[in-house]
Amino acid sequence: MARGNDPLDPKGLIREAYRIDGITPPECRSIFLDWALSLPAEIDQKTALRSLHDRVGAAHPDHPMTEVLVQGLNTAQTPKRRGGWRTRERG
Repeated sequence: MARGNDPLDPKGLIREAYRIDGITPPECRSIFLDWALSLPAEIDQKTALRSLHDRVGAAHPDHPMTEVLVQGLNTAQTPKRRGGWRTRERG
């Protein structure tokens, strides 16, 4: 898939991580962070992680990026609204 054609990996970061020979877990975590920050807001991160893991990670179970995806799945949470004018006391 060409870069930019995958809405779940718009920069192709995850795809490219699997192509790097000898990539280390810290490098995978750095790539993952960049991926997470570049994911469009309208795409649910946990759903995207699950799809990427099923599509790419399952075929490469021993790759360090697969471990990072699994860790992301285990810790991804739906963002919760905190603060804002609705939670402030009104006089």
